[in-house]
Amino acid sequence: MSKRILVVGAGFAGMWSALSAARLIDQHGRTDIEVALIAPEPHLHVRPRLYEEKAAGMRAPLLDIFASTGVKFIQGTVERIHVERNEVDVLDSHGTPSKLNYDRLVLATGSRLFRPQIPGLAEHTFSVDQVDEAATLEAHIKHLATQPDTRARNTVVVAGGGFTGIETAAEMPARLRAALGANADVRVVIVERNEEIGPDLGAGPRPVIVEALESLGVEWRLGAAVTSVDANGLTTSDGERIEANTVIWTAGVRASALTAQIPAERDALGRLHVDRNLRVIGVDTVYATGDVAYAATDDEGNHAMMSCQHAMNLGRSAGHNVAADLLGDAPIAYSQPKYVTCLDLGPWGAVYTEGWEREVKMSGAQAKALKTRINTEWIYPPSAERAEAFAAADPLRIVVA
Repeated sequence: MSKRILVVGAGFAGMWSALSAARLIDQHGRTDIEVALIAPEPHLHVRPRLYEEKAAGMRAPLLDIFASTGVKFIQGTVERIHVERNEVDVLDSHGTPSKLNYDRLVLATGSRLFRPQIPGLAEHTFSVDQVDEAATLEAHIKHLATQPDTRARNTVVVAGGGFTGIETAAEMPARLRAALGANADVRVVIVERNEEIGPDLGAGPRPVIVEALESLGVEWRLGAAVTSVDANGLTTSDGERIEANTVIWTAGVRASALTAQIPAERDALGRLHVDRNLRVIGVDTVYATGDVAYAATDDEGNHAMMSCQHAMNLGRSAGHNVAADLLGDAPIAYSQPKYVTCLDLGPWGAVYTEGWEREVKMSGAQAKALKTRINTEWIYPPSAERAEAFAAADPLRIVVA
């Protein structure tokens, strides 16, 4: 009787899980194990680039790659996971419900922007979290030129001064001037509740970040949280009112809500605790990968970040190990001790760091060239040529980007 590995999600972790599982099954010459991937559409959304312009085109097609590697694509959404009977409830693209069984499940449904219950946030903020949301923001910015020339029209507030917030803010002065005119008096303000800009990035790159943002004319408010948002701006916890027709929310993400359907321990971000082979602890038939996995990267106490850099390699490892589980092969423990960051700083350049202490190794134009390669080459899917795709899916091939 044939068996099925079901991968849920077509993001970085899901795509690489499916390819890596298919690779190992192919190496064993087995035809009795199906690798199926279910997602709403057969595209990889290139989420790390959504702070850039032309967001609507940040999709990479996957059907040819899946066809060449023998991965079965199922268009639909998993609504419910029944771990006790190895089954999921599915809605297809027409809203028709069905059930799908599995022998092993790989949960790779990623994360979403966290939107707390702040008055007006849901109604009056934009985001760069998903392709459609980033495209909506882009259309809004272009439409600003049709509005009266006011301080609020010319102001963008970015709520959240972390990685995404900084990258987004660094782009905004140039994007506003492109929409409003080269001489427009534009204003970009970051609001960050912590006392330092880029709190999760550490002290290492902070002087470079400050230099870049100052040169771009970006302001920031630290130690203040957003308490309310309306159509004309926002108010902070220290009572400041900032008039702005554009407020972009970037403050934090949470793992997919499907993690709550797995009877296992989760961290504060909703990620499932996994062992070094990425099997969910206490649930033998389920693996978790990418942003839904709380996974150790090394033996030093470091854990994977909710990032493309870790998702790609977590995917390769999860796919290999779930296939090895059914094949009776030895797993390869996930390990990614080298950690880097490359933060885009808009027209100023970028900053590249290495290590968990984030030691700056490169900045300015040189780092920008590296960031461009990462964003336009390294994070994209492999060729649809079968041998090349399988070679790229090797779990021992660690891509640090």
